[in-house]
Amino acid sequence: MLNHSEHSSFREKLVEHLFIGELLKLSWKEFGCTLEVASPEVDNAGYDLIAEDNGVVRHIQLKASYVGGKTASQKVHTRLSEKPSGCVIWIYFNEDTLELGPFLFFGSLPGEKLPSLDGLKVAKHTKGDQGGFKAERPNIRVLPKGWFKNFSSIDEVYEALFGATCYKAATTKPGEKAQ
Repeated sequence: MLNHSEHSSFREKLVEHLFIGELLKLSWKEFGCTLEVASPEVDNAGYDLIAEDNGVVRHIQLKASYVGGKTASQKVHTRLSEKPSGCVIWIYFNEDTLELGPFLFFGSLPGEKLPSLDGLKVAKHTKGDQGGFKAERPNIRVLPKGWFKNFSSIDEVYEALFGATCYKAATTKPGEKAQ
């Protein structure tokens, strides 16, 4: 097994692609291949993915930690709150198998803005300058793990992202109205 910290950017992209694959697989199996996914060319607003289904556009910031990791918070860009249905998904993965889950979700209902980040601690740079001073990062907030909702399956994440109507529409027979 490669050292996770030595290859962290590789691991980050791998977890992102595995996550997208799980969402696409669920869309394929349950929702008629209706999910659309895009990535921003420039990362200056705090999101890694744009996903759309059921008329809901989500700007998603992804975070990853291995199962059993001690990380107690994540850094979130304040501009994410300007995006429609912005949210943060913290993906846990098994270090050996790379199996995904559980998933932590910070966001609102589909179509609603990100909950307020007001009052959260302003993040600091991880590395200090020559004198060891770590400057604040004014657009980044420290989001405690306790603010996230816990999901055990990708199905629950999909519903949190796009709403229960995806499930109702997918199970409705032709000519029936979704409940």
